[in-house]
Amino acid sequence: MSQAFEQGAALGVESGAGLIVGGFPLPGGRPAGLVAGPSVRQEVWPGAPNPLGARFTTGPGGVPGTNFAVWAGGAEGVELCLFADDGREIRVALTENTHEIRHGFLPGIAPGQRYGYRVHGRWDPWTGARWNPAKLLLDPYARAVDGEYALPPEVYAHVRDWPQQELADTVRDDRDSAPHVPKGVVVHDQESWADDRRPKTPWADSVIYELHVRGFTMRHPGIPEELRGTYAGLGHPAAVEHLTRLGVTAVELLPVHQFASEDHLLRRGLKNYWGYNSIGYFAPHGAYSSSGTRGQQVGEFKEMVRALHRAGIEVILDVVYNHTAEAGQLGPCLSLKGLDNRGYYRLGEDPRYYADYTGCGNTLHVVQPQVLRLITDSLRYWVQEMGVDGFRFDLAAALARSMHDVDMLSPFLAVIAQDPVLRRVKLIAEPWDVGSGGYQVGAFPPLWTEWNDRYRDTVRDYWRAAIPDVRDLGYRLAGSSDLYSWGGRRPYASVNFITAHDGYTLRDLVSYQRKHNEANGENNRDGNDDNRSWNCGAEGPTDNPEVTALRRRQLRNMLTTLLLSTGVPMLVAGDEMGRTQGGNNNAYCQDNETSWIDWSLRDDPQWRPLLDLTARLIRLRRDHPVLRRRAFFSGRRTGPEGLRDLAWFRRDGKEMAPEDWYAPGLTLGMFLSGRDIPQRDERGRPVEDDSFLVLLHAHHRPTSFRLPAGPWADHYQLIVDTTREDQTRPPGTQYRAGTEIPLPERSVLVLRTLSGPPATASAGGS
Repeated sequence: MSQAFEQGAALGVESGAGLIVGGFPLPGGRPAGLVAGPSVRQEVWPGAPNPLGARFTTGPGGVPGTNFAVWAGGAEGVELCLFADDGREIRVALTENTHEIRHGFLPGIAPGQRYGYRVHGRWDPWTGARWNPAKLLLDPYARAVDGEYALPPEVYAHVRDWPQQELADTVRDDRDSAPHVPKGVVVHDQESWADDRRPKTPWADSVIYELHVRGFTMRHPGIPEELRGTYAGLGHPAAVEHLTRLGVTAVELLPVHQFASEDHLLRRGLKNYWGYNSIGYFAPHGAYSSSGTRGQQVGEFKEMVRALHRAGIEVILDVVYNHTAEAGQLGPCLSLKGLDNRGYYRLGEDPRYYADYTGCGNTLHVVQPQVLRLITDSLRYWVQEMGVDGFRFDLAAALARSMHDVDMLSPFLAVIAQDPVLRRVKLIAEPWDVGSGGYQVGAFPPLWTEWNDRYRDTVRDYWRAAIPDVRDLGYRLAGSSDLYSWGGRRPYASVNFITAHDGYTLRDLVSYQRKHNEANGENNRDGNDDNRSWNCGAEGPTDNPEVTALRRRQLRNMLTTLLLSTGVPMLVAGDEMGRTQGGNNNAYCQDNETSWIDWSLRDDPQWRPLLDLTARLIRLRRDHPVLRRRAFFSGRRTGPEGLRDLAWFRRDGKEMAPEDWYAPGLTLGMFLSGRDIPQRDERGRPVEDDSFLVLLHAHHRPTSFRLPAGPWADHYQLIVDTTREDQTRPPGTQYRAGTEIPLPERSVLVLRTLSGPPATASAGGS
């Protein structure tokens, strides 16, 4: 038995009415597994209703102990359950009830103590009431979780295997779930962040790198084997070195809140790999800890954050506050469902069922004050006590629903906007959900940036030659002003991406015409069928050198487009060196080599140049503020020369006329003026930069392009050419303005404008 358990193990006495623990009579005598002490009562002091959760502190008279507080609206009684290392359980009634928060202070209960709750109340699924004291519940505010969810029948509040499945959720299961579920852990944490310096990278300067803690580190040869797949592995110098060499400014971690796998996956011998199935919003996922799960995961996560901050890299969490792992009426009873099903979840018109705007069986009832408090308390905790720098909100439109419709004046968005902590961190919305009216790209208010799927679709379509003209491409390259130039929003409101965790990798996008998700065990029915991909002439792996060379060129084209577009670019881990998932576009349950990064690609002669190009493009972006604009382009002529800050050119070197945008074509020239940047440096001086001409050509036949003459430039220097396999050094070729240069098929050329006589002999004629 742990020391913490022994300190709190003074128990009640048996009486004719049943065992008395903390003054609360438990019906039916001594529950299974409950240990009785020799006529001694466990002291339970009133404690305090705030803060919620389990907080080790100093109580009255200087006595150390833990204050427990949990909101369970409508419940008839709440028992705190303490567990010894051998599984023995002590139940203590929390009889203090302040505004439906049950609370008590237990002297002697120390950090490391495992615990959970049992909640008494009516079993009446037809009205949404699903209380069942046989089920041990995780504290929603638990800061650490010990154990993993296996989801046997005992963890369901109803009889899961009832013969009539249409009625199964109405039949209560009285078997004890405690032996089968993880426990919360009391954590004492007064660690100071005084030695940590947050990077505070401005939005316009950010380059986001989406990664999975486990997948990024599992196969890295420079990380010690015992640290692979863990927070410590991600904080290891070998992992950090790749990030700094690449030049990204932030990592966006796939969910690290404690999560559970779905029953249908466990039955097929699989598990949830991505983690979009949260059950503990304060607890770092225990399976990613190399040091233990009795609170050690908290310290290990913090050390990872510190290591990344020292390297100038911010930490953004992908968070899932729209639903939980308890699914719908046929799902398990793990936490909120047993505390107050009607208070925590949105229920349908028939309250036996759930309103499902997420496609995952349930939706959190964010309009409910205690649910809103749960979410905002969690967010502040991760910022203030865990050191993170921002959040990407999964299915954010579900959080913005008031009663039914998405409402940009919803309580959730209003609270975030005025919160002195949260309004200062990076906030990224996935601006849609699966409910009616859920697609809200471009609609979130200032402070928010958004995943821009319009950018993704347009760039994919352009490079597979599947768009009729270049109108939409122009908007996406220039920051998507059609979506974001309202309410004071800036170009960095658009998080530009071509791939994300959900879907093909970049290499698979040019290698597969069809998804190949057979390993997921759903007969290839899962995953998106609208991939906007092109396999370049062969499905999957091929030895055809022309096909493989074309695929690598397409990858260079797309990465160059992404990193030179106005807005915030997001890369997916491994895309910079040709990671493949074998055509699986929904690898959420593939915790294996399918999803883990193959680090041998980094030194593969085929893929190393792609990594070099990506790092060079990020460096180019970092060095040139014209590529990191903080305001939208005006397109107006300014200055004595009458130059525009943004100009578009046809192949003949003439500026695009309105009708040119509607003409069929796959060639576009984009001129970015470094002389007209509406930005000042820290001392208020105007910011000036080089000017650039970017030529994009997605057609399968080569063409030519006449370089714009004065006043745009005197001559041009070629600095990026995606037709080249070797990307270690820029080409450096110079051309006179007005020269007609060859534009190879499916290529991007990036040229820097120069004034005065050329430094070297010019190429081409006039």
